[in-house]
Amino acid sequence: MLEILLSATLTYPDISPIIAKIGPLTIRWYSMAYLFGWGIGWFYLLQLIKKKGAPSTAEQVGDFAFWAMIGVIIGGRLGYVLFYNFDYYLGHPAKIFALWDGGMSFHGGFIGVTVATYLFCRQQKIAFLRFTDLLACVTPIGLFLGRLANFINGELFGRVTDAWVGMVFPRGGPLPRHPSQLYEATLEGLVLFFLLWYLFHFTDLRKKPGRLTGIFIIGYAIARTVVEQFREPDNQLGFLFGTNFLTMGQLLSFPLILLGLYLMFRKVKKSI
Repeated sequence: MLEILLSATLTYPDISPIIAKIGPLTIRWYSMAYLFGWGIGWFYLLQLIKKKGAPSTAEQVGDFAFWAMIGVIIGGRLGYVLFYNFDYYLGHPAKIFALWDGGMSFHGGFIGVTVATYLFCRQQKIAFLRFTDLLACVTPIGLFLGRLANFINGELFGRVTDAWVGMVFPRGGPLPRHPSQLYEATLEGLVLFFLLWYLFHFTDLRKKPGRLTGIFIIGYAIARTVVEQFREPDNQLGFLFGTNFLTMGQLLSFPLILLGLYLMFRKVKKSI
């Protein structure tokens, strides 16, 4: 049976998670995904603010990049520690700072960057939701690159499958599994990016503060909830509350859907 499954699967491209070593410096795909995500996202954000009535200047976008990086890193890491592996890090607190080992939570990063954005907008006197609408259009770039890095690392792989898309991951045992990282890269990255690109450029939603933010939040939450049906639950958590379907990623996405719906349907006046 194992031979039949393996013969019907795709070959996992076993790419080293390490790009290069230069003396004591190790360059990894995981860290490069963050750097490229920041660089490309920053460039795209500068293009978006060229639209008439943009809420911020190019100089403010440059200043915000640092705030966003701190918010994502601190929030993403603490979110992973608290939501996904609290017991382990409680016993190994020094490991909390080992970012090179992986372990970031989107939901934690979302909270972190939201707080950072609010503080930045308050300091700079920028309309908060108008600015988050721009960030919503940019964020799928980072999500796409991050999920590709997860795939290269051979982590966050899917459940065992006999479908033709199955792959045998180095750390996933002998059976083929869904490449769920690529599903997420497609839905959270490509699909959300092009949806928001179209809505920003070809509809009047960008003139209604919070609408694009709400669409991004709902889109991400739905994509994550769907892909979690194919993704292997975290070993230390498994399924929640004795079910055989509910995962932490899904549980954390439910509040996002409610928040997104509020932003989508609240009454708002056009700002431009």
